[in-house]
Amino acid sequence: MEARNKKIEDWFAMVKQGQVVLPRFQRHEAWKPTQVAGLLENILREPPLPIGALLTLEVGDEELFHSRPIVGAPEPQSKPSLHLLDGQQRMTALWRSLNGDYPAHDVFVSLASAQPDDGETEVEVQPGVDAPVVRLIGRWDRRGVREPAWANDPVATLELGLIPLPILCPGSAGEATMKAWEAAVEHSPLFTREVGRRVDRLRQRVAKYDIPFLSLSSTTGRDTALDVFIRMNTSATPLKDFDIVVAQLESATGDSLHDMVEELADAVPLARNYGRIEDTILSVAALLMNKPPLKKTYLEMSFGKAFAEVWPRLKHGFRHGIEFLQSEAIFNDRSLPSEVAVYLTCALWADVPEHDFDKGGNARALIRKALWRCCYTDRYGKTSATRAYADYRVLRATIAGEATDMCELFDEESYPLPTLADLRAAGWPGRKDRLPRAIMATGLRRGGLDFADGASITATNFYSREFHHLFPVGVLSGDRKDERVNRALNCALITWTTNRRVGAQTPSTYIRARAEAAHLGEAGVRQRLESHLVPFDALVADDYDAFLDARAARIHTDMMDLCEGRSPA
Repeated sequence: MEARNKKIEDWFAMVKQGQVVLPRFQRHEAWKPTQVAGLLENILREPPLPIGALLTLEVGDEELFHSRPIVGAPEPQSKPSLHLLDGQQRMTALWRSLNGDYPAHDVFVSLASAQPDDGETEVEVQPGVDAPVVRLIGRWDRRGVREPAWANDPVATLELGLIPLPILCPGSAGEATMKAWEAAVEHSPLFTREVGRRVDRLRQRVAKYDIPFLSLSSTTGRDTALDVFIRMNTSATPLKDFDIVVAQLESATGDSLHDMVEELADAVPLARNYGRIEDTILSVAALLMNKPPLKKTYLEMSFGKAFAEVWPRLKHGFRHGIEFLQSEAIFNDRSLPSEVAVYLTCALWADVPEHDFDKGGNARALIRKALWRCCYTDRYGKTSATRAYADYRVLRATIAGEATDMCELFDEESYPLPTLADLRAAGWPGRKDRLPRAIMATGLRRGGLDFADGASITATNFYSREFHHLFPVGVLSGDRKDERVNRALNCALITWTTNRRVGAQTPSTYIRARAEAAHLGEAGVRQRLESHLVPFDALVADDYDAFLDARAARIHTDMMDLCEGRSPA
């Protein structure tokens, strides 16, 4: 294996012809706009800076891996010559930016060079260095017009000292783009002979820039190529655990984990509401393999093959687990007290029989007990993965009727449930904090009716709700940073229109106004408040401390039922 070079114009010709493709297991784009700009600035400088070597795999009689084209490139019409193992982020950024293929950005280059110490580039510019600045301009649609409007006008951009990057693209497509640009600006006094020469020089810098590459021969085996891919990936955005498992699974079974994730997301669309579905999938899979959900587990070479074996159970667990979380009023990552709650719940549901109603009912009660103790205790505050694994093993055995040991999660001496004082002191659930969110979810489990329209809280309308101070900030201290104001017990999730009408009124005032406006009467308003476990009488008494005590008692009663696996009456 020896280092060789190809110029960008040669790489682009091969990409266009479908000769350079990506192994399907490669992750999707991960670069940020600043990384794209930095790459291009290294190429456009004179003298240029390196962008690193690529790693390729020569294709023999048959492709070792399923492949796909670089984003934005044509679909291959014949067998490719090279699989790009390392460097896809760089090649994708080059191809998309030079071909104007970013839907949310347009890329421009300054005609002038950055000056020493002007702060325009992250790399220090030395005197005598020609270093054009690259700018990625965000684009959006407004009433059918692509904003900002100046970026649509070649003359306006030239007035700003900018040219569109695609006119520098090598090959016939770039030449056509350049001619169209020249036709648009030729009558502008800013389009001088010197500007034309500057554009030609920049085009040459791009076309003739050498990108070095190392190439594995076509006799390289699948396992070797996979191992080299994992070890040699040198991207500025390192591989995640999921990316490595994608490669392992592809090598072991030929299956695409990306396709499997999409299949699962299509079957259980609400699963995406709980954060990165890829991370949750890995955690659930590890538990189903009887292993802790840790990086060292995912990096085992056998993980890919074992993943394929547990996949049917995993899908079953996700379908029933996410449905169960919804029924318990834990709708998404904004209401989620603990990340463990999602993957532990889905893993436990994976082995619950579909149509055995007795076992299903018993499992539901046990999983509810585990879920809410996960939310209300600090069992998973530290070393959560290993503790979740230990608890999963006992809980799974209990569901199967085989357990003899008590689950540590249920040990109240080591992991006590919150006291009334703990509930009273819990902070604001809008923050990512376990106990406040557990309190909020417990209240929502009663239905979470909106104060105005009476609609129950659901995964769909959750995002139209706001975190509302039952005793408004203005009625208490007037200071939004006051911890005494921002208590979980002083919060209810209601629609923004209802929230904005409250203002700085006492509870008795705005509740009376709400009852009169909606012709509900006291009974109707009481019902809606109680659906959040908000005690009506204590709220309208306008005594904040007494209200906190009364609501803490309501939450505590339901918490005790839930943490024993019972559905509160």
